[in-house]
Amino acid sequence: MPGKEFEVDAFLSRPLTARIATNGPTVRPAWFLWEDRAFWVLTGTWTKLLHRVLADPVLALVVDECDLATGLVRQVIARGRAEILPFDVPRGRRKLARYLGADETSWDQRFRSYLYDDPARSGTNWLRLRPDSLIAKDLSYTV
Repeated sequence: MPGKEFEVDAFLSRPLTARIATNGPTVRPAWFLWEDRAFWVLTGTWTKLLHRVLADPVLALVVDECDLATGLVRQVIARGRAEILPFDVPRGRRKLARYLGADETSWDQRFRSYLYDDPARSGTNWLRLRPDSLIAKDLSYTV
C-alpha cells in the first residue's frame, strides 16, 4: 500500500520518541533532536547504547505515530552509521527543552546536570545519525 507524502521536518520537530536498534539486536526508546539533517541522541559512558555503537555503529531508527481515533498513521525509518561526538550545551538545551519545556528550573535534576556538569567528567556525548537511508510514509486511513 503506497503512503501519502507528508512534511518530514515538521513531523520530526515534534517531541516524539524514537526507537533505536543496534546490533545484538537491541531496541531502545530515545528522545532525539532532528537538526542539520541528522538525529542527535544524548548518550554517555553510563549507557549500553554508547558501548554498542562503539562496537558496531550501524543503526536503524524509527519514529512513528498511530492514532486509532483519527486514523493518523505516519512513520519515518532511518538507517546509517552513527558517530559519537562531543556534547555541546546549546544543542543539549534545544533537545531537552522540546521535551521538558523552556523552564529549566522545572526540570528534574538529572536533565539539568547534562547542561551544567562538565561533559568530559560526566562522560556525556552525542550520538549522531546522519541517515544513509530515510523513508517516510503516511499510512493514514479514514475512520
